[in-house]
This record gives sequence, C-alpha cells and structure tokens, in this order.
Amino acid sequence: MAPNLSLFSVNAILILNPADGSRVLAKYYRPPHSDASVPNPYPTVKEQTSFEKGLVDKTAKTTNDIILYDGRIVVFKAEGDVMLYVVGGMDENELLLWHTLLALRDSLNVLLKNVTDKRTIVENYDIVSLAVDEIVDDGVILETDPTVIVSRVSKPPQHEVAGVKGIDLSEQGLLNVWEFGKKQLAERLRQGP
Repeated sequence: MAPNLSLFSVNAILILNPADGSRVLAKYYRPPHSDASVPNPYPTVKEQTSFEKGLVDKTAKTTNDIILYDGRIVVFKAEGDVMLYVVGGMDENELLLWHTLLALRDSLNVLLKNVTDKRTIVENYDIVSLAVDEIVDDGVILETDPTVIVSRVSKPPQHEVAGVKGIDLSEQGLLNVWEFGKKQLAERLRQGP
C-alpha cells in the first residue's frame, strides 16, 4: 500500500532570539487536508512558546545544524543575534528542509542588506514576513531560490494607480496643481448647484 504522499513538508518557520528564547517571527503550519482527528501539536500560543523555549535551550547546547526535537526534524542556523529554524515532520527530507532554511537566510541577507539581526527584522517585519510567505505557503515549500524570492518581495507594483502617473512633485509642479485646483473650484462655484 502506498504511503500518504503530500507536498506538506514544513511544520513551522521560526526566527527566535537565542538569548531568552523570545519570538521574533513564528509561523506554524498544519496540513490543510488533514481531518479533525489529527490534533494540532501546538494549538495555543502557550504551547508554541514552550516549544520555542525548549528548542532554543536544546540548540544552544549543540554544534550541529540539525536535530530531532519533540518528534520533529529541526534545521537551524545562527544569523546575527537571531536563530533561524525550519521545523519538519519525522519523515521529511532533511536536505529539502536545509535548502528551505538556506533560502530564508540568503533572502533575508539580500533584503536586509546583510544586516540580519533582531532590530532590522523587526523594523522590516513586513518584508521578512512576505519572504517567508514566498518560501512556504501552508507548509508547502514553494520556492528555494533566493533571487526569485527577493525579486517577488521587492518588486514594485506592476500596475499604476489611476491618474498618478506623470505627476510633477517639484515646487513648480505643486504650484501648477494649486492654481488648477483654484480655477476648478471657482468654476464650480460660478455654475452653482
């Protein structure tokens, strides 16, 4: 009988402060196709923070980049003053999880201009969160190429807002807009209701 094959690979992506185990960014995933009888291993924030603190304690004592913790494979990497973690199930491919972690690290290095620390991540939380979402969606690894991830996250919008193209924001341009507005208002007032 064939095993249950699924694209779901990642249980969590975590960015934690190794000094105290506090959360900088945490995204937990549950298989979208699982039935209600499969319990969520970390349904509450209290259980998640307990898992995270235990994970930081365990990884502080090891020199490896991969561990088994709480029935899960965890790959991790220290970057600046934070730890990056990718958590997968016991039967997941470690190399796939490792490449996901490297994609996260390399994308953040490019997006944050090689300053991957807690302060910079918090200041650019929107970009970091978008990068994580480009890498993994609902536990499914979508992309591991950092250049593609960075281009998707940092790309300006392709469509323009109606009427905004070509506005001159110089002093003379703003004076022209002011004069135009005054003329339009005077004209409308003359026309009446």
